[in-house]
Amino acid sequence: MAEIKRCCWVNLKNPLYVRYHDEEWGKPNDDENYLFEMLLLESFQAGLSWECVLNKREAFRKAFDGFDYTKIANYSPEKQAELAQDKGIIRNRLKIKAAVNNAAIFMEIQREYGTFANYIKKFTGGKQTVNRDGVLRATSPLSDEISKDLQKRGMRFVGSTIIYSYLQAVGVIDDHEPECDFAK
Repeated sequence: MAEIKRCCWVNLKNPLYVRYHDEEWGKPNDDENYLFEMLLLESFQAGLSWECVLNKREAFRKAFDGFDYTKIANYSPEKQAELAQDKGIIRNRLKIKAAVNNAAIFMEIQREYGTFANYIKKFTGGKQTVNRDGVLRATSPLSDEISKDLQKRGMRFVGSTIIYSYLQAVGVIDDHEPECDFAK
C-alpha cells in the first residue's frame, strides 16, 4: 500500500495533527458549533503554534463547556478566573476574556445574519477558495476584510493571520499542497 502524501507542515508523529489534517482542515463545515469552536481555538493560537492548541483541544472542550457559546458568553469573572488556573488550557487571561466577549458577538452576528456561516458567505459568495500553487500564505484580502469587520464589531484576537488560519480550518480556504493526497 502506498504511503499517504500530506502537506509538509503536518507532524506525522502526532496522530491528532494527522487526523486534523486528513479529516478537518480545508473541508467546508457550516456547523455553527464547529465554527465557534474553531474561532475560539484559533484565537488562543495567537503567538503559539496550532499544534500546541490542537494538543489541548480536549482540555479546552471540557473547560469551555463543549464550546457552547451561549454559556461562554455569560461566563462570570469568577469562571474566567477559574479558567486562568486550568493547567490543561492556555491560561492567558486576555484570551479567556476575549473568548467570552467573542461568544457574545458571535451570537449578535447570528441574530443579524441568521447564522455565522451566512455571515462568512457574505464575504465569499458561498464559494471556497482553493489554492494549489504551493505558496504558504498567512493572510489574504479575504482574511483582511473579515478580520477588519470582526474587529469593528468588537472581537479580539481575530487579526488577519488568525482569521486566515480560521478560514482554512473551517474549509472556506483549501490550501492543501499540490502533492498532498488530500488536494482535490
